[in-house]
Amino acid sequence: MGIHAYFRSLNEMERIYRCPGKFKFEEHTVAAHSWKVVQYAKTLADIEEMHGTPVNWKKLYEITSSHDYGEIFIGDIKTPVKHSSMKLRSLIQQVEEGMVNHFIDEHIPEEFRPIFRNQLREGKDQSVEGMILEVADKLDQVYEAFAELQRGNTEKEFVKMYREALIKIKHIPLACVEYFLTHILTDMVNEESLSPINIRQITEEALKQ
Repeated sequence: MGIHAYFRSLNEMERIYRCPGKFKFEEHTVAAHSWKVVQYAKTLADIEEMHGTPVNWKKLYEITSSHDYGEIFIGDIKTPVKHSSMKLRSLIQQVEEGMVNHFIDEHIPEEFRPIFRNQLREGKDQSVEGMILEVADKLDQVYEAFAELQRGNTEKEFVKMYREALIKIKHIPLACVEYFLTHILTDMVNEESLSPINIRQITEEALKQ
């Protein structure tokens, strides 16, 4: 079927919902998540460049736009499950990468396979672009959980998601992280909310970790 099979497969991302099994005021698909991650990453990369850090924009767009493509095959596995142990996380990643590679071998024309393997690989690493992807990915978790908490959703999953994503972001050594913590997060926490959940307290506790 060639590249047509890849283009058709993208529709699957619109039918996979994040954080399955929990009450949510607003559903988010993997496709919507991927689009937002690209938007976050663009601004984060601009901040990095403003602080003198070179950014490979082609690589950044490739890894951010395709970072969750493998979920077409395995779905969205809950974060607490996925990160319950390094061994489990590694096994899930191996399965995901194996299925992506099988799809490429089965459907993508040979001359395009190296390109697709590069674009659909796990992009989170210690490069500037890989770290920006990590921040952008966690940032969407922060915003999704924040929106639920702000509306009064008392599911503990969202408190945990919000807290753990903030802790992860805080420890990534990028200038854009410092900007987020100092300016953007401050604006978030200062938004008016009728939620019974003390978002400010949760935020302050997370930043002490």
